[in-house]
Amino acid sequence: MTTLKNVHFLKGCEASVLLDAAEEGDAEKDASSNFSLRGYDVVDDVKSAIEKSCPGVVSCADILALAARDAVRLTGGSSWKVETGRRDIFRILLLSGAHTIGVTSCFVINDRLYNFTGRSDTDPALDPTFASELKKKCKPGGGGPVLELDQGSSTVSDAHFYKAVRQNRGLLTSDAALLNDPLTRAYVKRQSTSPVKATFGKDFGKSMVKMGGIGVLTGNEGEIRKRCAFVN
Repeated sequence: MTTLKNVHFLKGCEASVLLDAAEEGDAEKDASSNFSLRGYDVVDDVKSAIEKSCPGVVSCADILALAARDAVRLTGGSSWKVETGRRDIFRILLLSGAHTIGVTSCFVINDRLYNFTGRSDTDPALDPTFASELKKKCKPGGGGPVLELDQGSSTVSDAHFYKAVRQNRGLLTSDAALLNDPLTRAYVKRQSTSPVKATFGKDFGKSMVKMGGIGVLTGNEGEIRKRCAFVN
């Protein structure tokens, strides 16, 4: 799967997003781009059950990797083999990227709508009609309802997202950036014009496997947290 230039997964899949802050506002989950993330309690329940059966063996990072695969499969996407054995990171602060499934908040796109360059303007990469629709929902300052990341198809893993991006109706700045590079723009076009034959599902599985292997902590590196929200 083609990836954007200048996009980096700093430490790979290491469950840092699950950590609570040591100090107020000092956690990855507290970043504005992660305000709409949900399911922490589900991960905690899974971790608790696993710890009772085999304590200190399965990391929170592996739980997330497996849950991501299963969530995509349950929403109609492809499945893939998840290599396990990751360790959890002790602590790291970073921001997550955009997702094609799920929701976000008006706060995340407030600048795109009302102050893109600091001059009270709207991102010109947004379709004007779409921008007007979003402004009816999202008020200046970030107030408003939860928004579907993939408008009309946020619970299904499919190529619909690429059609929206090609029409300049991608919700996030990172969505719009897919059209800025010749390689990613060509990929968007291919997936959006041939949805029946789209290779997105297979490509996504491959990319998840590759991303899951970036900067993997194993052996004596990192730790296997007893509770996913706290370091041991």
